This record gives sequence, structure tokens and C-alpha cells, in this order.
Amino acid sequence: MKKQILFILLAGTILFGCKKDAKFFYNSTDNIYFNYPKKDTLTYSFAYDPTLVQDTVWIPVIISGKRSHQARSFSISLVDTATTAISPLHYEALKPTYTMPADSGVVKVPVILKNTDAALENKSVILTIRVSGTGDFTNNMPDSLRTKTILFSNRLEKPFWWNSWLDEVKEYGRTKHQLFLITSGTRDLIDYKTYGDPNFQIPRCLYYIENTRTFLRDPIGWVQEHPEKGYVITPKAGTRDYEFYYINSPTKRFLYKYFPEVDKSYFIDSETGAKVTME
Repeated sequence: MKKQILFILLAGTILFGCKKDAKFFYNSTDNIYFNYPKKDTLTYSFAYDPTLVQDTVWIPVIISGKRSHQARSFSISLVDTATTAISPLHYEALKPTYTMPADSGVVKVPVILKNTDAALENKSVILTIRVSGTGDFTNNMPDSLRTKTILFSNRLEKPFWWNSWLDEVKEYGRTKHQLFLITSGTRDLIDYKTYGDPNFQIPRCLYYIENTRTFLRDPIGWVQEHPEKGYVITPKAGTRDYEFYYINSPTKRFLYKYFPEVDKSYFIDSETGAKVTME
């Protein structure tokens, strides 16, 4: 009997404690953070569409807690010590405050990037931002969740998915990336290391990679098989080298260099001079 009474008292204590904690949690102020848990840095390049003078990156902001029937405000500020981009040259200045709509738990905030600096063709700039509450939200979430970096330029940047496929695509280079965009049939692969259920996508991605690998082995054959792409490959006078380029943009050329010691040709990375290969 004594054991039963002790058990009832103990259960009542636990139940009371849980109710008290629950009441404290739901009456506490909500937190706010960026909904990018798998990527610390976002990369963007105007090189995919160099005709753009500006573009918008939409940053998801999410709450931790209950939704409210009233609109609430928050702020996004610049982290000066981790930013090299200059406003208004590289981006539009951030607003003093932003609004989380009523009955919402997430909102996408526009960050407007600009392509007006010619130097972006040769360098990347960094914009680091941090979300904070303005009375409606607290700032108890870790800085890693409240802070995000945007790396952008007018040149190709290493995409977030590249390392997931490193065994297939090998080391990153901008020349290889450009040739991948021309010949693979896609712009991006999935990041299968963080993708929920990637199995049905892996064969498709391997197909795209093999398209580029086949091109690197025999670009002359690729040009002959794909005249609709508008690319040509022409011999370089006085050598056994070739140049691959888009017929309407002949000043942008990729060197396909012959190496007599192995009796084989390779594309050459324009920045490092290394052979471009996926073998």
C-alpha cells in the first residue's frame, strides 16, 4: 500500500512539473532564424545569365514557437566583419525591419544583388547577414542559424553539390564547370549527401556526368554529333592543338592541347593551367 501511495505522489509530481514547463514554454517569446540548416554559404553567379543587371536571392526566415494572429517584425543586419560587398555597388541596402505575416511561420526575404561592377568577372564578394528579433522575437538561437553568407560574382563559383560528386567529377575548376554546363544537359546535380531520398535521382545525375566525360574524351566527335549546340572546334595554326568555342562568341575559347608524351589531348584550365579531366 505504501508503495502505491508513493507511486501516485511521484506521478503527480512529474505531471505537475510537465504542465509547469509546458506553460513556461508556450508563454515564452518566440525565436527567429534562417531556414538554411544544411548550407552555411549560398553561392550565386551572374555568369549563368550575364545579361542580368541585378537579381534577387530569396532568404527563408522561420520562427521557433507558435504562430501569431498578428503580424510581427524582425530585422536583418549586415555583419561588417564578414562582408566584402559594398552597397549600393554590389547589393541594395537592407531595410530597417521586415514583417512576419499574421498566422505564418515562415517568410521569404528578398536580398537584391547587383551586376554593375565589372570587377565581378574576376573576383567574388561576400555579403553576410544576421536575423534578429525586434521585440516580437528573441535571439536565443545559435548565431550559426541566425547568420548566413552569400558569395557572388559574375564568374562561375563552385556549386554546393560538387563535393557530393567528387569521386565522379574530380577537383573543381571554372573551365571544367563551364564545359559541364555546355555538355551535360543540366545546370545542377542533387546534393545527395543531404538529400532526403536521392536514390531515384542518382542514375539521372550519373547520366549528366557521363555526358561531360564523353565530351572531354572526344570533343571533335561531340561537335559533329551536336551541331544544334552551335559550337565548333578548330585546329590552332602550327600546332596539334585545337580551340573549342561558341560560333557566335568566338573570343571566348577553350584550349584543347595535345601532349605528345602520352599521345593524347586535354582541355586546359584557363586559371591554373591544369588538365581538365573526370577520369
